[in-house]
Amino acid sequence: MNLSNLAGLVTEQRNPNSMNLDGMPTRDILQLINDEDKQVALAVEKVLPQIETVVTHVYNALKNGGRLFYVGAGTSGRLGVMDASECPPTFMTPPELVQTVMAGGNGAFFEAVEGAEDQEEQGALDITDRNVTAADVVIGITASGRTPYPIGAVKYAKKIGAFTASLTSNKDSEISSFVDCPMEVIVGPEILTGSTRMKAATSHKMVLNMISTAVMVKLGKVYENLMVDVHASNYKLKERAKRNVIAITEASYESAEEALEKTDYKVKPAIIMLKTGKSLQEVDVALIATAGNVREAIKSLIGE
Repeated sequence: MNLSNLAGLVTEQRNPNSMNLDGMPTRDILQLINDEDKQVALAVEKVLPQIETVVTHVYNALKNGGRLFYVGAGTSGRLGVMDASECPPTFMTPPELVQTVMAGGNGAFFEAVEGAEDQEEQGALDITDRNVTAADVVIGITASGRTPYPIGAVKYAKKIGAFTASLTSNKDSEISSFVDCPMEVIVGPEILTGSTRMKAATSHKMVLNMISTAVMVKLGKVYENLMVDVHASNYKLKERAKRNVIAITEASYESAEEALEKTDYKVKPAIIMLKTGKSLQEVDVALIATAGNVREAIKSLIGE
């Protein structure tokens, strides 16, 4: 892309509200950032239909043995790492279920690898190294919509039959033409021209949170509005597991603790045991039969 085309992107334009940014008092700078940030959720709302489509495809992929890949460079890649890395502790998913492929490798999360984002062929190669198949979903993240690295990744992924999506902050982005479902969240120019770690990144974090959370809800990793597949690996999480069991079953603290000790601190079977009075063996069978859905497992055990 030549300079004139790059300058035409919304994410590269100057924000008329911040032309005097360097001369503003601190409070005015903060107020302006806050005012601009208020536009982000409204911009995300406009692409809810596209996000819903992506969630449906990711859910179907994960339910049938596929995986979700985020691909990005710089801030975009870091956002993917943040969302993917939270899935195992929050939903007890295996680390390979939701992955991020980042330009420059994992080390680029901490220190920029100059030029890595400009290598389209490397995006395809890195996706190939993860053994992406038609069963997977690949989402390319790029605020500008023209970053070569994620473009190379989604091109390859689509070629082999994987469902592809993109997350950008410019209308009619270049990457949008290469994917099955583009998500273009138009938040407007940044108050610091071109600094897409601000509104653009905020909107993208919101969208990634929506995708992963909605998918995990649909996969049965949430009961009511509580995390029931949380990996209780430390004191804080064990206490949260007890609170969740108590909130759902109204059991005493001691009963919740006893049930969780029997289940090796797995919240789902502890809840179902206390709700139904069934043995751990019976509960495990019901969970397998209902693909881990607590609500459906309880219904099956009490004969509803």
